[in-house]
Amino acid sequence: MLRKKRFALNRMICPNLDLEQFFRLANELGLNKVELRNDLAGSKILDDCSPVEANALADHMGIEIITINAIQQFNLPAAWDRVVEDVNRMAATARAIGCPGIVLCPNNDVEDRRTPQAFYQDTVTALDRLAPIFEESGIAGLVEPLGFEECSLRSKDIAVNAIKAAAGDGYRLVHDTFHHHIGPDENLQVAYTGLVHISGVDADLPSVQWRDPHRVLVDGSDKLLNLEQIKALLDRGYNGDFSFEPFSENVHQMNIESLKSAIEESIIYIADNV
Repeated sequence: MLRKKRFALNRMICPNLDLEQFFRLANELGLNKVELRNDLAGSKILDDCSPVEANALADHMGIEIITINAIQQFNLPAAWDRVVEDVNRMAATARAIGCPGIVLCPNNDVEDRRTPQAFYQDTVTALDRLAPIFEESGIAGLVEPLGFEECSLRSKDIAVNAIKAAAGDGYRLVHDTFHHHIGPDENLQVAYTGLVHISGVDADLPSVQWRDPHRVLVDGSDKLLNLEQIKALLDRGYNGDFSFEPFSENVHQMNIESLKSAIEESIIYIADNV
């Protein structure tokens, strides 16, 4: 049975809540780990709170902030200057709030015409350039391959090779159950996995048509094989957290009591079946 303390909430689960409300949601569910984001309305990681105020809120509610999501297009050469600035800024925020990780997302654009070789080399170069920032700040870079066919980094196998080539000892992977299911990988790369994002899909569509808005909470209708993925990760020694990251408006529009019940039911469903 998977213990409740292994579950976390990504702020994408309830983007309309302010920071204090989000912390309270986790607290009332008996969870103590959360992920923050920089891509919600207003693009403020801490809303209008200072790091001191955010720390006080987190301490009061027993909340640990485990990542900030996300640096976008980290492996796109045209964005490198902006990416370096964003990583420096986000690392400073992460240090100020005691957050150990920052998620790095690759360029995901159907108009990106680079070759697979260029995708790989640009990923290595980006990781190499960013490594000193992560090393100096003591923050981990969590690389999240995206399974979409147009993505410049779909594969965890390729991501691990790029991490090794960049000599980035501070890098780990995000295993996202949605992206793993639609991506090309069979290997789990557990030794490099620092975090798992979980969401389900129940849409009656071919998997090639699944997109973020189809991502809901995990239940018995799930088509992503979350239970099988989670069990395989656990069986191979993964000992980190599982963070709920649904993007569906059907989840976002729930009232708070319905949302709490749905999250609790999803936790019980997963924990009792793996």
